[in-house]
Amino acid sequence: MTSDRSPSSAGAVLPGARGPATPYRMTVTTALPHADAVALADEQLASWLKQEGCEEPPPTSDAAAGAPPAAERLRLGERVLLDRDHGPLRGGPGTGRYDRRRLRTPAPHGTRQLTLTVATGAGGPTWFRLEAETHSTGSGVRTPCRVPVPELARTLLPLLDAADGPAAVHSAPRVITADEVDDLIDELCDPERRLPTVVASVPVNLPLDHWVQEVVRPLCRQLPGLANAYVLDPGARTGFNVALEYHTVYGGAVRTYLPEVDPASRQDGVRHPVLARGRIEQDLRGAAGLLAREPRRLAADQPLPPPLAAVPVLRVPPPQLRPAAERTTVAVPAGTGAGAGASTAAAVDRAVDPVAELAALAREEQQDRAEQQARADELERVRHTLRLERRDRGQTREAHEVRLRTGTRGVLAGRHCSGPGAVGRRGSAQAAGCPVKPETFTELLARIGEFPLLTFTGDQKSALALDGLQCVGAGWARLAWDGLTALQEYAEAAVRGAAGGDFKQWCEHTPDGCHRFPPRKAVRGESRTVFSHTKWKRERMLPVPECVDASRRAFMGAHLRIGGGRTAPRLHYLDDCSGSGRIYVGYIGLHLTNTRTN
Repeated sequence: MTSDRSPSSAGAVLPGARGPATPYRMTVTTALPHADAVALADEQLASWLKQEGCEEPPPTSDAAAGAPPAAERLRLGERVLLDRDHGPLRGGPGTGRYDRRRLRTPAPHGTRQLTLTVATGAGGPTWFRLEAETHSTGSGVRTPCRVPVPELARTLLPLLDAADGPAAVHSAPRVITADEVDDLIDELCDPERRLPTVVASVPVNLPLDHWVQEVVRPLCRQLPGLANAYVLDPGARTGFNVALEYHTVYGGAVRTYLPEVDPASRQDGVRHPVLARGRIEQDLRGAAGLLAREPRRLAADQPLPPPLAAVPVLRVPPPQLRPAAERTTVAVPAGTGAGAGASTAAAVDRAVDPVAELAALAREEQQDRAEQQARADELERVRHTLRLERRDRGQTREAHEVRLRTGTRGVLAGRHCSGPGAVGRRGSAQAAGCPVKPETFTELLARIGEFPLLTFTGDQKSALALDGLQCVGAGWARLAWDGLTALQEYAEAAVRGAAGGDFKQWCEHTPDGCHRFPPRKAVRGESRTVFSHTKWKRERMLPVPECVDASRRAFMGAHLRIGGGRTAPRLHYLDDCSGSGRIYVGYIGLHLTNTRTN
């Protein structure tokens, strides 16, 4: 079902990594009514099958000739199967309806599968999803690293009037002029945008048309249905980079803008990867695969919209057992012409092994059930995370209001130690299944209310951006949690006048039974160069309450090293235990600018 792979290539051996190929998944909305979208999909699917030399599927029956079966299987050739089903979404007829087509064709050492689903919720838009994957016959078979973009995706996108939120989804890059910059920025910042947006710039020494045809179009060949691509002409480039000073792109580079762009946040810029001109010109084909990696990952990881998530598992009725000597044909739906019925029966008239057929159907049903369960589990995880965040925000707000009313500086949290006895409490909590260290900064920020003497005053986006750096991000979150735990224990001692010095000294001489944080990772303050540099100092002037400073800003030079390397994450804080009796964490994120950063 792809432009470069067809049933005729069944004898070829494709290079690639061992294991399953990364699937292709396109999820968009369409302006067409549900019935028109299904009819268009059937028309394009039949056209593609005819081009590949397969039998065209018979049309579904209309209402006058009787409703078609809820699920049916059609054999259109040797190892070519088409499953069709339709019906109400899970939850009842009033929730909406769906139509689905699943086509299976032979592939080298396996089977290609393409699934097309149209789902419309009650009063909502019509969702269109196209999935392409390859099932290998063995784990040791070499397969392509990713399933190519199906040809149906390229032909259907312009016909569907496909959209991602309010923005149209295009199958090829579009050139943006100066008058269209504002519309592009609105699209980047739109909260309903699900797909990434790829923006390419043009080198100053090359003509626009040449760069678009020779570089940008081949570079974006793997993006249809996964991302929208735009090219900034020279006039648009200037206005675009002035408006997005922290998210610029120029000099022939290409930038991928993920959903939820914050143009006013410098730290948000690190979330949106840049592909340099040199890397593109060095290996255009490799750069195209690199550019498509993040959009394909997002398409696979994003939870399904509610109408698509409510589509039931595909269940095709198994054929009746018959003697092996009998010939088996597929029933032609009512209303089909005699000629079409005869050709279909002739194409599928062959002896089948009923045991093998039932075994294959059982495997298919098991795969479908596992896939549906994975989708349901992912949706439930997202819902659970949102519930936890709402609950933790409510608890944190309530605790803060209690402290303001009572004037209490803080209450010792049972899960943080302040002496030898606290170690047993933490061990008991861990044994009872209570989580001790978060794996992500999303979870860390949701649980920061567990430290009663610490207040986070910074921008959450700089911390959440660290989750996108997956190679070592989990270790950073755990180390940051260790630092916050040690700061909490130090604050509990400092407000009683029993800390014996600052936090650095506390780390060097941690009391028995308290959490130890590496002293080399606790830094008292910034260098004189940083403090005297106006711009660098301003970056470290972080938010604090008015009771700490009337300007609501204070210099936070003290910090914890929560990562190393070029990105070098840091946690900046202000120790005000001798004043307001609290520690204020003003920043968690990538290393702020100094003499060793660009």
